[in-house]
Amino acid sequence: MTELLSSYLPIAIFIGIALVIGLALLIAPFAVAFKAPDPEKLSAFECGFNAFDDARVKFDIRFYLVSILFIIFDLEVAFLFPWAVSFGDLGWFGFWSMMVFLAVLTVGFIYEWKKGALEWD
Repeated sequence: MTELLSSYLPIAIFIGIALVIGLALLIAPFAVAFKAPDPEKLSAFECGFNAFDDARVKFDIRFYLVSILFIIFDLEVAFLFPWAVSFGDLGWFGFWSMMVFLAVLTVGFIYEWKKGALEWD
């Protein structure tokens, strides 16, 4: 029975260390944080409206546009990772198909840049 329990010792140590680190990271901000908020710190940040305001207030369409463009280009760039992992097995066809994909991605990015979709004014 001792041999069986000793095989679980590394897992118990790992869980113990993870708990200690997790609790330290949860408690540390309360111990070292500066607790004097100013109006700038409590103001609306990046969203453009107060967090606890009326839910039916009109929302600027630019926030939606920027978020959709970010999601589109972020997901397309995520296709590069599996391609890079299997690059050696794909050969020239895989290389040139990814170059076409990146060219289409670049043309789309230039189009949205020229249309001013990335400008906030």
